[in-house]
Amino acid sequence: MKRYHDIVGDGGSGILEQVAEQRTRITDGLAGVRHLVAVGSGKGGVGKSTLTLHLAGALRARGLRIAILDADFNGPSQARMAGVQGALFVPGSDKVALPRTSNGIAVFSMGSLIPESEALEFESAAHGESHTWRATREFALLGEILGSFEWGALDLLMFDLPPGAERTAQYADFLGPRTSFLLVTIPSEVSRGVVARSVAALSKGPNRVLGYVENMSGYYCRDCNAVKPLFSSPFDSAQGRPESSGLEIPCLGTVPFDPELARHCDQGIPFEELSGTPVGSALGHVAQRLLDSLESTTPAREPHQ
Repeated sequence: MKRYHDIVGDGGSGILEQVAEQRTRITDGLAGVRHLVAVGSGKGGVGKSTLTLHLAGALRARGLRIAILDADFNGPSQARMAGVQGALFVPGSDKVALPRTSNGIAVFSMGSLIPESEALEFESAAHGESHTWRATREFALLGEILGSFEWGALDLLMFDLPPGAERTAQYADFLGPRTSFLLVTIPSEVSRGVVARSVAALSKGPNRVLGYVENMSGYYCRDCNAVKPLFSSPFDSAQGRPESSGLEIPCLGTVPFDPELARHCDQGIPFEELSGTPVGSALGHVAQRLLDSLESTTPAREPHQ
């Protein structure tokens, strides 16, 4: 029995030409994007999507042109949080325009297309192979989104990745070496251990890991206007960073949990009062550290073909 790599060329399917054509469309479509940043974790439940949206808001407040691609096709949350649920996708002369938040952030999320009561289906003709088929179809869909939508001139395109250390590595391989990674954890040894696996997986490839953000580093009490401990984890109060994270990458900052922020995310309402809170200050700090790290990056290479 011949294996896949024993087949000369593409077996007459024309798949190689199709892949090359799609890669060209993606490269052309992202030509006006200065930085590609994938926000991942490996661990679910760390508030990665919320952090992505509000970090994008902090960057937008600095005048940067920002877009978010919600790459978690099976659990999309950016549409609801950004207030673009049910938004219409308007075809242009060449590509499709993206819906925008009230503060001008362009957002693609499957949550704008599929109701929360429905799941995204990737049917497989081969029984027992649905998991493998789904992963293949997911990346094919991601390629179509990158090549078919109008991204335009952007300072940052942020990818909100699904959880899973192996998924993080898969997205790194698909997006190519031009994409940098920002990882998210919470002050929990379990979470840090999972994120450390993502760091290890990414270290085997050419993608740059900018650092990590420790989310939910405390609980912001609005009644007493103070940040109180949320997890039993020691902190270096002088530096505002965990004393020993076990993650051998830079810490770009810590962000406390704010119940009011969570409420606004559920309702898709911009959090206008964020700038005057410890959460807003923390996000502003992370945004600046992220920009500083990106500016120190060597000239970007083109995505691999």
